[in-house]
Amino acid sequence: MSFQDFSEGEVLLIDKPKDWTSFDVVAKVRNAIRIKKVGHAGTLDPMATGLLILCTGNFTKRIEQYMAEEKEYEGTILFGATTPSYDAESEIDSRFDTSSLSESELRAQVQQFIGEIEQVPPAFSAVKINGQRAYKLARKGKEVVLEPRQVRVHAFEFTRIEFPEVDFRIVCSKGTYIRSLAHDLGKAMNNGGHLTRLVRTRIGQFHLKDAWNLNTLVEKIRAERIDS
Repeated sequence: MSFQDFSEGEVLLIDKPKDWTSFDVVAKVRNAIRIKKVGHAGTLDPMATGLLILCTGNFTKRIEQYMAEEKEYEGTILFGATTPSYDAESEIDSRFDTSSLSESELRAQVQQFIGEIEQVPPAFSAVKINGQRAYKLARKGKEVVLEPRQVRVHAFEFTRIEFPEVDFRIVCSKGTYIRSLAHDLGKAMNNGGHLTRLVRTRIGQFHLKDAWNLNTLVEKIRAERIDS
């Protein structure tokens, strides 16, 4: 990969660190390459890690194309507890007895979340309501009512089942909220559930295994600038 002229356009694959926002990553790379035209092709929540596509210069025109691509994730759902954000970013607000959870019930209930489904985004999301981000209203304690949207889940598989935790792999369309899948699966199990780990492993033809560690990438960019 050449770092000589980012204004002409580069596609950078980044392994987003945990507790960083997608914008934090964009800002760090923008500061390193010293051009303003940098954007990402699909937000990852701060708690999540994994593949984040950054486009620079003229390649920012490709962002919409990459955002529309199929996504693949792996992660962990914890049953027996819910949170307002549907993940581990907020405190647990309800607890449930998990003694009656069964693998057979889990495998039966997950079927309703495969294919074309209607999904309500989390209140703690970047969806706009009258021009304001939903998460900003939710954090102020205001009621957030979001409309369901159609998404497609191509695959929802379990790679480890050790209640109250399960590990999963999901392949889905643009706009799918994995946090909502975790929450809704908990409800379907007559229990509660929230996401405790999420890694995006693929976007279209781009794979996490080919992504840069953020600090390594920034160091390389700065080193090449010094040498040039």
